[in-house]
This record gives sequence, C-alpha cells and structure tokens, in this order.
Amino acid sequence: MDVLIGIGGTPEGVIAACALRAMGGEIQGKLFARDEQELRRGQEAGYDFDKILTMDYLVSSEDVFFAATGITDGELLKGVRYLGDGVKTDTLVVRGLTGTVRQIIATHSMEKLHHFGAIKY
Repeated sequence: MDVLIGIGGTPEGVIAACALRAMGGEIQGKLFARDEQELRRGQEAGYDFDKILTMDYLVSSEDVFFAATGITDGELLKGVRYLGDGVKTDTLVVRGLTGTVRQIIATHSMEKLHHFGAIKY
C-alpha cells in the first residue's frame, strides 16, 4: 500500500482524485481553512470543514481522463528536453472507463510550431 499525506489546494485535490479514480486508487480529503476569515466565508457558503471528502464525492464517475506532461524531471515523467531543432516531451494519459494508461514521448518541430503560434520558441 502506498500512502501520501499532505496539504494542497482544492483544484489539485480534484485533479489527483481524477488520476487516482482512473488508475483504481483511492483518495480522501478534508477542507482546511488557512485562517478564521476563510473558515467563516466557507461556512457561510455552505461548506462543511469537518466532512471527510471521499473519492465518490470528489469524482463521481469512472468516465474520467487524466493527462500530465512533465515540465522538469520527476519520479513519474521526464521534463521538457530541448533538441537542436525541436523539443521532446513526456506525457502520461489515463482513461478511467477502460483503465488504459498511455505514456507518450513526443518530438515537436520548432520550425513548424513557429507557423502556428505567436510565441517564438
């Protein structure tokens, strides 16, 4: 069993829940106010700071996708690598309904990218 305990933002928790749902994992969370004012505003909006948020509460369907592309090297993905005339990226894509996990190693042509975007790479 792998376990991770930490504090993060709500959007990050939902994104993590999507990935875990798609890969057959589990997550539980709890809202945490940074100060009394945030607690008061949350309670006024109807949020329960004592409730345990389960997987089904955070992501209620198996019909979920998760995708992540490495920016810097990490345990799961390699970061962006600049080549002479292009860029190589490492991406993980997971589909919840089928359990399909794809690792995509892509090479992007800098010359062709210049024709589509305003950003000069």
